[in-house]
Amino acid sequence: MWNELKKDIRFSKHYFKELFAFSSILVAAILILQGNFNNLVLIISIVLALNLLAVVYLSSKRRKELCEIEGIINNIRNNFYQNADEIILSENLSSLEQAIKEMFIKSKNDIEYMRKLQRVRSEFIANVSHELRTPIFAIQGYIETLLNGAINDSNVNKSFLEKAAHHTNNLSNLLNDLINISMIESGEMQMSFRYFDLGPYILSVVEEMKYLADEKNINLVCNPIRNGLQVFGDKERLKQVLINLIQNAIKYTEKGGVEILVEEDKKFVTIKVRDTGIGIPEDQLTRIFERFYRVDKARSRAVGGTGLGLSIVKHIIEAHNSKVEVKSTVGIGSEFSFKLKK
Repeated sequence: MWNELKKDIRFSKHYFKELFAFSSILVAAILILQGNFNNLVLIISIVLALNLLAVVYLSSKRRKELCEIEGIINNIRNNFYQNADEIILSENLSSLEQAIKEMFIKSKNDIEYMRKLQRVRSEFIANVSHELRTPIFAIQGYIETLLNGAINDSNVNKSFLEKAAHHTNNLSNLLNDLINISMIESGEMQMSFRYFDLGPYILSVVEEMKYLADEKNINLVCNPIRNGLQVFGDKERLKQVLINLIQNAIKYTEKGGVEILVEEDKKFVTIKVRDTGIGIPEDQLTRIFERFYRVDKARSRAVGGTGLGLSIVKHIIEAHNSKVEVKSTVGIGSEFSFKLKK
């Protein structure tokens, strides 16, 4: 108890200026009201003693409150609390308790966000390393085989060079997609928004992609689009979106076809790419826009692709203040759609 009292007295020295100022005012007021200076020493002594006791008492309360706050902060620093409800201060510190809880929640969220970013960064580096390794090792293998004598074998030399060239193209596509997604996410990719005529624009993209559908013997059709229908967006980036969606639809469709539909209302136009392909399991629909995520890894590698296409699509459409919607049923097909402003 004596040690606590000594701490309170030491702590109260911070308020001695206020003590003497208040005591002086109080003594002066008493003397003026009494009109008698005979008991000046006694009055001063009593006032100082009472005020000193009051200051020590109030300092004790303040010191305990500060110790309580310090203890809470140390517990937060040492990860003692799992949630904000465990942070409890005395009743007279209730407003400060709420502020500390909000700080704790924000700090916890920030830490979790940083951990998530670190995990995403680590996964991204691992995925990029893996995706780069595949074409590089393949190219290296073909070139080494050619250098070791296969260059003189007319039965394999051209085939090996074609395969090496194919993997070189895959590597180039991967690097281009990595550059694109890096520029989009960093905000460095410049967007050029303007109104343009949608009908001829989509038909030109469909015509450009028709050879892929013909190679697989499936139909690629565009439903009629109203003449003069204009939308607002970046033509080059939206072409990237359409090409990616149509390519994916063709890749994962073995029979039937791919259909492009355009629906409009008063303010928006909805563009849909619908296929009769293998479909996507419902539990994976929320993940298909993640970088390098593949629903069927073995099949995806067989048909090609960098694993970044849908992630780029998502970013481009979000830059148009829109969102990519997906509907899919395994064995029946998928439909990707997004809206553009009229």
